[in-house]
Amino acid sequence: MPIAVHAVTPFDDQKPGTSGLRKPTRRFMEPGYLPAFVQAILECAPPKPGAALIVGGDGRFFVREAAETVIRMAAAAGYARVRVGREALLSTPAASHLVRLTGAQGAVILSASHNPGGPDGDFGVKYNTSTGGPAPESLTEAIFARSKALAGWRIETDGTLDLDRMGEVRIGACVVEVIDPVAAYADLMESLFDFAAIRGLLASGFRMRFDAMHAVTGPYAMELFERRLGAPAGTVMNATPLPDFGGGHPDPHPDHAPELMAAMSGPDALDFGAASDGDGDRNMIVGPGGFVVSPGDSLAILTALADRVPAYSGGVAGVARSMPTARAADRVAEALGVDSFETPTGWKWFVSLMDAGRITLCGEESFGTGSSHVREKDGLWAVLFWLNLLAVERVGVRDLVRRHWSRFGRDAYRREDYEGLETGAAGAFMQALRARLDTASGQAVGPFSVVSADDFAYVDPVDGSGAEGQGVRVMLTPDARITYRLSGTGSSGATLRVYLETYLPRDRADADPSADLDALSAASREFADVGGLLGRAAPSVVTG
Repeated sequence: MPIAVHAVTPFDDQKPGTSGLRKPTRRFMEPGYLPAFVQAILECAPPKPGAALIVGGDGRFFVREAAETVIRMAAAAGYARVRVGREALLSTPAASHLVRLTGAQGAVILSASHNPGGPDGDFGVKYNTSTGGPAPESLTEAIFARSKALAGWRIETDGTLDLDRMGEVRIGACVVEVIDPVAAYADLMESLFDFAAIRGLLASGFRMRFDAMHAVTGPYAMELFERRLGAPAGTVMNATPLPDFGGGHPDPHPDHAPELMAAMSGPDALDFGAASDGDGDRNMIVGPGGFVVSPGDSLAILTALADRVPAYSGGVAGVARSMPTARAADRVAEALGVDSFETPTGWKWFVSLMDAGRITLCGEESFGTGSSHVREKDGLWAVLFWLNLLAVERVGVRDLVRRHWSRFGRDAYRREDYEGLETGAAGAFMQALRARLDTASGQAVGPFSVVSADDFAYVDPVDGSGAEGQGVRVMLTPDARITYRLSGTGSSGATLRVYLETYLPRDRADADPSADLDALSAASREFADVGGLLGRAAPSVVTG
């Protein structure tokens, strides 16, 4: 069969981050750039005899061309079968499910998640293993090392591929199956939740909107909400995936979903609003009045009420959260008598705990929530979980949250991002911050006193793998926490994320936490000398 071999000069910038390799789209379109990274994946995770690969992406610009390149290179590498979503569409949680459902060796997911799309936006490539979860750090490090030593890449040139037509074709010796990207995932959701109860809720006059943000969840949400659950036409907004996401930012954040937030505000506000991101793995839950449920509260509430939902009727084995995420779920786990885990940022750390049966639910502060049904965070799963709870608890979003606070207290939370930092300056800032940790205990910072400060390190309790330098934690009294961490999901430059968390006891839980968080914000700048070291008087973006 005609396999072409192309020489390549290795690239030095193909180190995967917490969610694969993300770069400006035009970088991926440079000759040899995408194939070099894919070749490194294929050589570090070579196909076993008879192996299958899942391929798909979020519909952003360049995804079709990239998908065909991946498929043809997989054929040249010896994969027996490739399953690809029609139009090269496949949400990240749906890809994870297909790996597990079909016994595939892995998946190549073409997405930059919540990053903007289009020719001047971002693109990304991520490899998931046979567990359905993201590649462990040992594999991503091997891929990076191999990318720097490549001499060439191989691609199958035989056969014609039409990504719009479902069915099987041959590309060389490989069978390529173009599949419905939605059906298997929708069937999974229907097996997890009480669709009859949700149908009853939607038929009772309950009004909702889901904003797909012109990203991959549009077809999934149409199938689930408007077809299977009987929601009125128009319930799903911005349902058609577009290469540039309609010029919007596919990030489930109030600032990026103005149409949804408008529908959730005013005297005729809807009962429920939700949104997901570019590749379908994040979620935002909104109640009337534009009340946005914080990710930490959402994970804690799902954990506390999991036994109300069919798939989790026996309770949860445990819960995990990424280190920067609010500690609300920890308080629930303690009350339930189950284990809780604090892990580095990156879903791969949850996968080990899931595979060992140590946790059922998990989440990250960046609007990511999930469970052991797949090995990725899952936006639509979280939305359905909330709808199931609202149907059986017979209360609204805000009341359900307030009821939770009245039982456990409230971990009021805010994230402040300092964007567009020069990479060297951001690294020097973190180095200077780490150098002061040993003497921080007892230091007064505004109205707070430092109890302890450390640079978070983690050892996986299952396989002994670990990570260091995951972010600086500063524990304060009264009960509060500041976390400093450089983001690993951007395509260029650096972003310092500062996470602020203060605990409000049950008798104060419904009070406005702004003053508490403002004081903590000032303390975060003072403790780390943000102004002096970075020249920033205020964050670029505030969430929460």
